[in-house]
Amino acid sequence: MSAPTTGAAPGPSEGAAPKGAKGSKGSDVGSLARGGALNIAGAGISAVTQLVVVAVITNAFSQDEAGILFAATSVFLLFGAISELGTQTSLVYFIARYRSLDRKEWIGPLVRLALRPMLLFSALLGVALFVAAPWVAEAMIRGDSGDGVTYLRVLAVFLPVMNLSAGSLAATQGFRRMRPAVLIENIGRPLLQLAAVGAVAVAGASGLIAVAWVGPYLPAAVLAVLAMLAMVRRTAPADGAGADVPPDLGRRFWGYALPRGLAGITQILLQRMDILLVASMLGARDAAIYTAASRLRVVGQLANQAISQAVQPQLSEVLAHDDRRSANTLYQTATSWLMLANWPLFLLAVMFAEPLLRLFGEGYRDGVSVIVVLAVAMLLRAGTGMVEVVLMMAGKTTWNLANIVLALGVNVCVSVLLIPHIGIMGAALGNGAALLARNVIPLLQLKMKLSLHPFGRGSLASAALAGVCFGAVPLAVRLTAGDGLAELVAAAAVGTVGYVAGLYLLRRPLRLDEAARSILRRGRPHS
Repeated sequence: MSAPTTGAAPGPSEGAAPKGAKGSKGSDVGSLARGGALNIAGAGISAVTQLVVVAVITNAFSQDEAGILFAATSVFLLFGAISELGTQTSLVYFIARYRSLDRKEWIGPLVRLALRPMLLFSALLGVALFVAAPWVAEAMIRGDSGDGVTYLRVLAVFLPVMNLSAGSLAATQGFRRMRPAVLIENIGRPLLQLAAVGAVAVAGASGLIAVAWVGPYLPAAVLAVLAMLAMVRRTAPADGAGADVPPDLGRRFWGYALPRGLAGITQILLQRMDILLVASMLGARDAAIYTAASRLRVVGQLANQAISQAVQPQLSEVLAHDDRRSANTLYQTATSWLMLANWPLFLLAVMFAEPLLRLFGEGYRDGVSVIVVLAVAMLLRAGTGMVEVVLMMAGKTTWNLANIVLALGVNVCVSVLLIPHIGIMGAALGNGAALLARNVIPLLQLKMKLSLHPFGRGSLASAALAGVCFGAVPLAVRLTAGDGLAELVAAAAVGTVGYVAGLYLLRRPLRLDEAARSILRRGRPHS
């Protein structure tokens, strides 16, 4: 197979590594383990922090106030995806690719070529959202939109700031440097956001909640840019001369990025459309309940993002050299680790949905069925692995775009048909159907066209271990003792003990022994 297509065919100078280039290193499970472990730790902190932020908002403010804020932040993230122009995944793809092909001198011009148009477009779209805020607020909330206009205008100001931070951190990930994204985006910004939201909640100042939620993006952007510039400067030609940049570099980049940008818009619609549909069709109160019930879905998305950030540059490198065997090893290993991270939480959510909802205060019990439906969908999603990431790192951004558009259509059709009849449960079923379509279709594409699949000894071992420890054990506890908070804690404790023992016994098929050795070697001082 030739170099993966990106929507614009690569030039001959990119299609093969020049003499002296590094070439493919094959599947590096140790590097995946180091980056993945760091990212999972950061994602765990981010997930818990985000859950606490939502719990603080739902407990401190009325359901109407919370629902309006959640709808406004969904609009903000949608506008962010539109103005991002596909630069984030594209920077990871091209920086990793050019490092592998020993074309490092192209990286600096590439970053400038990507970030400048994105920042300009983000600023223009932010102005548009600021001006159109009254009409957007009226459309997004059925009934009284409260402080929706104020929330939207505050968020609009930070649109280019958010995208600058995300784009800069994506560039650092292309260098296989996971620490900046983990420390800035997964730990620093969420903790600062929690502190700011908590202070506003204590003061009872609902009018400032949008400032508290979005303000931490500013220091995050400053730190992200500094980290990115430090790495890019190392790729500049040593003699200080200008880089010999191919004239079609922009065509290559935007030929890959624009389909990815459209897919990113559709992807954020998939993630937030259910909240917007509930808010516009049922009102702010139902939007608050649905948002709270669907927060566990964010944990799964963060775990997926954590592992995919570590595996993306490696997949881009090995597929640049058509090393499908190494790509399949990375894909299967990442899938088994994703299942290990996700399945325990979602199996527990299926068994103990009601006590989990108590985190968000009284009046949120109507979301029990939503938790169950979305937890089952996320179990299936984790079982197929990061199928979309593999497709994109193989250069198939147009395929990915078509898949996500189809999934969005499924989501909207099912939700619009069911929400008027069964309320927020209809939105959950629509989202679950979309997740199924979004994963099964690319799974078939990878198998038929690239001979890649996520199933192996590792995924089977992960499913069996999680199923016993966090499926069978909690079910037995629920049937014999009940489904309260104490029973949830007991089931989780017993399951965790068995899980740790099982991880040790199954360390070889799960490749945890190899990962542990790599992490320990990396941590030892050099002689």
